[in-house]
Amino acid sequence: MEVILLKDMGTLGDKHDVVQVKNGYGRNYLIPKGLAVIANEPNMKKLDDLKAKEQAAEEARVDEFKAMVAKLDGQVLKIGVKAGTSGKIFGSVNAIQIVKALQEQFELEIPRKKVTLPEEIKEVGTYDIEVALHAQAKGTMKIELVQE
Repeated sequence: MEVILLKDMGTLGDKHDVVQVKNGYGRNYLIPKGLAVIANEPNMKKLDDLKAKEQAAEEARVDEFKAMVAKLDGQVLKIGVKAGTSGKIFGSVNAIQIVKALQEQFELEIPRKKVTLPEEIKEVGTYDIEVALHAQAKGTMKIELVQE
């Protein structure tokens, strides 16, 4: 069964993707919960219109995205982590923790998918991250991991 996803579904796909799922999963979970619709001809036409509207709305927000990236560009985000005496942190720092710290320190709501980490961060130190809110609004900033 082919369905159109109405929300981001992790490993299954992103919003507006057409994916192949098992019949029971589509009929009994995705469609009743409002997470997907059947990928038939009328729904595919609606999908094209919906994508066009969302693209236009996002294009209208490009200036807002650029202002957010300009506010972050060159800034240093400090995150407190628990670490051993050698500087190796317990666990690792991920995009979710970075987004929470951005919200607390800069009062910016950025989706976690828009934050790109260069590698897995497992030691105290300074790292560069990329924030890409739009194709025309990208920037880099530094995060500094400090031992608590």
